[in-house]
Amino acid sequence: MTILFSGRHFPSEIILLSVRYYLAYKLSYREIEEIIAERGIHVDHSTLNRWVIKYAPLLEYRAHKKKKPVASSWRMDETYINVKGQWKYYYRAVDKYGDVIDFLLRDKRDEKAARAFFQKAIGQHGLPEKVVIDGSHSNALALHNINVELWHSGRMLSLIEILSIKYLNNIVEQSHRRVKGKMNQALGWKSDEGAKATLAGVELWAMIKNGQLDNPEGLSVWGQFYALAA
Repeated sequence: MTILFSGRHFPSEIILLSVRYYLAYKLSYREIEEIIAERGIHVDHSTLNRWVIKYAPLLEYRAHKKKKPVASSWRMDETYINVKGQWKYYYRAVDKYGDVIDFLLRDKRDEKAARAFFQKAIGQHGLPEKVVIDGSHSNALALHNINVELWHSGRMLSLIEILSIKYLNNIVEQSHRRVKGKMNQALGWKSDEGAKATLAGVELWAMIKNGQLDNPEGLSVWGQFYALAA
Protein backbone atom coordinates (compact mmCIF):
# COMPACT_ATOMS: atom_id res chain seq x y z
CA MET A 1 0.00 0.00 0.00
CA THR A 2 1.08 3.56 -0.73
CA ILE A 3 1.88 5.71 2.28
CA LEU A 4 -0.92 8.23 2.63
CA PHE A 5 -0.22 11.96 2.89
CA SER A 6 -3.84 13.05 2.90
CA GLY A 7 -4.71 15.82 5.32
CA ARG A 8 -1.25 17.35 5.13
CA HIS A 9 -0.91 21.01 4.13
CA PHE A 10 2.20 20.30 2.07
CA PRO A 11 2.87 18.08 -0.97
CA SER A 12 4.35 14.64 -0.32
CA GLU A 13 7.50 15.63 -2.26
CA ILE A 14 8.31 18.37 0.25
CA ILE A 15 7.54 16.12 3.22
CA LEU A 16 9.77 13.30 1.97
CA LEU A 17 12.56 15.69 0.99
CA SER A 18 12.54 17.29 4.44
CA VAL A 19 12.50 13.92 6.22
CA ARG A 20 15.39 12.67 4.10
CA TYR A 21 17.44 15.81 4.75
CA TYR A 22 17.08 15.28 8.49
CA LEU A 23 17.91 11.57 8.43
CA ALA A 24 20.72 11.68 5.88
CA TYR A 25 22.66 14.78 6.89
CA LYS A 26 23.85 16.64 9.97
CA LEU A 27 21.06 19.18 9.68
CA SER A 28 18.82 20.41 12.46
CA TYR A 29 15.11 21.03 12.00
CA ARG A 30 15.74 24.78 12.03
CA GLU A 31 18.39 24.48 9.31
CA ILE A 32 16.03 22.44 7.14
CA GLU A 33 13.35 25.05 7.78
CA GLU A 34 15.71 27.65 6.28
CA ILE A 35 16.62 25.46 3.29
CA ILE A 36 12.97 24.78 2.45
CA ALA A 37 12.18 28.49 2.84
CA GLU A 38 14.51 29.17 -0.12
CA ARG A 39 11.90 27.41 -2.27
CA GLY A 40 9.25 29.77 -1.01
CA ILE A 41 7.77 27.09 1.28
CA HIS A 42 7.50 27.96 4.96
CA VAL A 43 7.43 24.97 7.31
CA ASP A 44 7.85 25.32 11.06
CA HIS A 45 10.58 23.18 12.62
CA SER A 46 8.02 21.56 14.94
CA THR A 47 6.09 20.39 11.86
CA LEU A 48 9.29 18.86 10.49
CA ASN A 49 9.69 16.96 13.74
CA ARG A 50 6.16 15.57 13.44
CA TRP A 51 6.87 14.46 9.86
CA VAL A 52 9.93 12.49 10.96
CA ILE A 53 8.01 10.83 13.78
CA LYS A 54 5.15 9.96 11.42
CA TYR A 55 6.96 8.82 8.29
CA ALA A 56 10.45 7.57 9.20
CA PRO A 57 9.15 4.36 10.89
CA LEU A 58 6.71 3.73 8.01
CA LEU A 59 9.47 4.03 5.43
CA GLU A 60 11.80 1.79 7.43
CA TYR A 61 9.05 -0.81 7.79
CA ARG A 62 8.39 -0.81 4.05
CA ALA A 63 12.11 -1.33 3.41
CA HIS A 64 11.89 -4.76 5.07
CA LYS A 65 10.26 -6.22 1.96
CA LYS A 66 13.14 -5.01 -0.22
CA LYS A 67 15.98 -5.84 2.13
CA LYS A 68 18.54 -8.31 0.83
CA PRO A 69 19.73 -11.25 2.98
CA VAL A 70 22.54 -10.46 5.39
CA ALA A 71 25.61 -12.59 6.10
CA SER A 72 25.30 -15.33 8.73
CA SER A 73 28.16 -13.93 10.83
CA TRP A 74 26.85 -11.12 13.04
CA ARG A 75 28.52 -8.47 15.22
CA MET A 76 26.30 -7.27 18.05
CA ASP A 77 26.77 -4.48 20.58
CA GLU A 78 24.78 -1.87 22.48
CA THR A 79 25.36 1.84 23.01
CA TYR A 80 23.89 4.56 25.20
CA ILE A 81 21.10 6.81 23.94
CA ASN A 82 19.89 9.90 25.82
CA VAL A 83 16.10 10.28 25.94
CA LYS A 84 14.47 12.92 28.13
CA GLY A 85 17.69 13.29 30.10
CA GLN A 86 17.94 9.58 30.86
CA TRP A 87 20.31 7.04 29.34
CA LYS A 88 18.76 4.09 27.55
CA TYR A 89 20.31 1.20 25.67
CA TYR A 90 20.32 0.88 21.92
CA TYR A 91 20.99 -2.66 20.74
CA ARG A 92 22.38 -3.02 17.22
CA ALA A 93 23.91 -5.67 15.01
CA VAL A 94 25.70 -5.57 11.67
CA ASP A 95 27.03 -8.45 9.65
CA LYS A 96 30.71 -9.09 8.93
CA TYR A 97 30.51 -6.69 5.98
CA GLY A 98 29.03 -3.86 8.06
CA ASP A 99 25.50 -4.19 6.69
CA VAL A 100 22.73 -3.28 9.13
CA ILE A 101 20.91 -6.29 10.57
CA ASP A 102 18.59 -4.87 13.22
CA PHE A 103 18.25 -2.48 16.16
CA LEU A 104 16.16 -2.04 19.29
CA LEU A 105 15.90 0.66 21.97
CA ARG A 106 15.37 -0.61 25.53
CA ASP A 107 15.18 0.95 28.99
CA LYS A 108 17.51 -1.60 30.61
CA ARG A 109 20.66 -3.49 29.74
CA ASP A 110 19.92 -7.05 30.78
CA GLU A 111 19.24 -10.54 29.45
CA LYS A 112 15.59 -9.74 28.77
CA ALA A 113 16.52 -6.75 26.60
CA ALA A 114 19.21 -8.68 24.73
CA ARG A 115 16.81 -11.57 24.21
CA ALA A 116 14.18 -9.22 22.78
CA PHE A 117 16.74 -7.84 20.36
CA PHE A 118 17.87 -11.26 19.14
CA GLN A 119 14.28 -12.44 18.73
CA LYS A 120 13.54 -9.38 16.60
CA ALA A 121 16.65 -9.84 14.47
CA ILE A 122 16.21 -13.60 14.07
CA GLY A 123 12.53 -13.12 13.25
CA GLN A 124 13.50 -11.06 10.23
CA HIS A 125 16.76 -12.66 9.12
CA GLY A 126 16.71 -16.20 10.44
CA LEU A 127 19.28 -17.83 12.70
CA PRO A 128 22.89 -16.71 12.31
CA GLU A 129 25.75 -19.20 12.31
CA LYS A 130 27.78 -17.10 14.73
CA VAL A 131 27.42 -13.91 16.76
CA VAL A 132 30.38 -11.85 17.96
CA ILE A 133 29.59 -9.93 21.15
CA ASP A 134 31.46 -7.79 23.65
CA GLY A 135 32.10 -8.97 27.19
CA SER A 136 28.48 -8.42 28.23
CA HIS A 137 27.22 -11.28 30.38
CA SER A 138 23.59 -10.51 29.54
CA ASN A 139 24.21 -10.77 25.78
CA ALA A 140 25.99 -14.10 26.21
CA LEU A 141 23.22 -15.39 28.48
CA ALA A 142 20.52 -14.41 25.98
CA LEU A 143 22.28 -16.34 23.21
CA HIS A 144 22.92 -19.29 25.51
CA ASN A 145 19.22 -19.50 26.37
CA ILE A 146 18.29 -19.35 22.68
CA ASN A 147 20.70 -22.25 22.06
CA VAL A 148 19.15 -24.22 24.90
CA GLU A 149 15.74 -23.82 23.28
CA LEU A 150 17.14 -24.88 19.91
CA TRP A 151 18.69 -27.96 21.53
CA HIS A 152 15.45 -28.98 23.24
CA SER A 153 13.54 -28.53 19.99
CA GLY A 154 15.88 -30.95 18.23
CA ARG A 155 17.66 -28.30 16.16
CA MET A 156 21.18 -29.14 17.32
CA LEU A 157 22.67 -28.25 13.94
CA SER A 158 21.25 -24.73 14.25
CA LEU A 159 23.08 -23.81 17.46
CA ILE A 160 24.65 -20.35 17.33
CA GLU A 161 28.39 -20.04 17.83
CA ILE A 162 29.06 -17.33 20.42
CA LEU A 163 32.35 -15.43 20.19
CA SER A 164 33.77 -12.58 22.24
CA ILE A 165 36.65 -11.14 20.19
CA LYS A 166 37.25 -7.42 20.59
CA TYR A 167 38.78 -6.62 17.20
CA LEU A 168 36.00 -8.42 15.33
CA ASN A 169 33.44 -6.23 17.06
CA ASN A 170 35.12 -2.97 16.03
CA ILE A 171 32.95 -2.78 12.92
CA VAL A 172 29.69 -2.48 14.88
CA GLU A 173 31.21 -0.11 17.45
CA GLN A 174 32.37 2.19 14.65
CA SER A 175 28.97 2.09 12.98
CA HIS A 176 27.45 3.52 16.16
CA ARG A 177 28.90 6.87 15.10
CA ARG A 178 25.97 7.73 12.81
CA VAL A 179 23.51 7.22 15.63
CA LYS A 180 25.61 8.96 18.28
CA GLY A 181 26.22 11.88 15.93
CA LYS A 182 22.49 12.43 15.44
CA MET A 183 21.87 12.16 19.18
CA ASN A 184 24.58 14.72 19.96
CA GLN A 185 23.24 17.06 17.29
CA ALA A 186 19.75 16.83 18.81
CA LEU A 187 21.19 17.19 22.35
CA GLY A 188 19.31 14.00 23.19
CA TRP A 189 15.75 13.24 22.25
CA LYS A 190 12.74 14.67 24.03
CA SER A 191 10.59 11.53 23.74
CA ASP A 192 10.82 7.78 23.15
CA GLU A 193 8.66 8.26 20.07
CA GLY A 194 11.03 10.82 18.59
CA ALA A 195 14.11 8.74 19.42
CA LYS A 196 12.73 5.53 17.92
CA ALA A 197 11.51 7.29 14.77
CA THR A 198 14.81 9.07 14.15
CA LEU A 199 16.86 5.94 14.88
CA ALA A 200 14.74 3.91 12.46
CA GLY A 201 15.24 6.56 9.79
CA VAL A 202 18.99 6.82 10.32
CA GLU A 203 19.32 3.03 10.06
CA LEU A 204 17.13 3.03 6.94
CA TRP A 205 19.37 5.59 5.25
CA ALA A 206 22.44 3.51 6.19
CA MET A 207 20.84 0.43 4.60
CA ILE A 208 20.13 2.33 1.39
CA LYS A 209 23.66 3.76 1.27
CA ASN A 210 25.08 0.27 1.86
CA GLY A 211 23.10 -1.09 -1.09
CA GLN A 212 21.08 -3.41 1.12
CA LEU A 213 17.76 -2.94 -0.69
CA ASP A 214 16.79 -4.63 -3.94
CA ASN A 215 17.06 -1.99 -6.65
CA PRO A 216 16.25 -3.52 -10.06
CA GLU A 217 15.41 -0.08 -11.49
CA GLY A 218 18.87 1.24 -10.69
CA LEU A 219 17.54 4.18 -8.69
CA SER A 220 19.81 6.64 -6.93
CA VAL A 221 20.02 6.43 -3.13
CA TRP A 222 17.54 9.29 -2.79
CA GLY A 223 15.34 7.74 -5.48
CA GLN A 224 15.21 4.52 -3.48
CA PHE A 225 14.20 6.49 -0.38
CA TYR A 226 11.34 8.24 -2.15
CA ALA A 227 10.21 5.04 -3.88
CA LEU A 228 9.49 3.46 -0.48
CA ALA A 229 6.49 5.78 -0.15
CA ALA A 230 5.00 4.77 -3.49
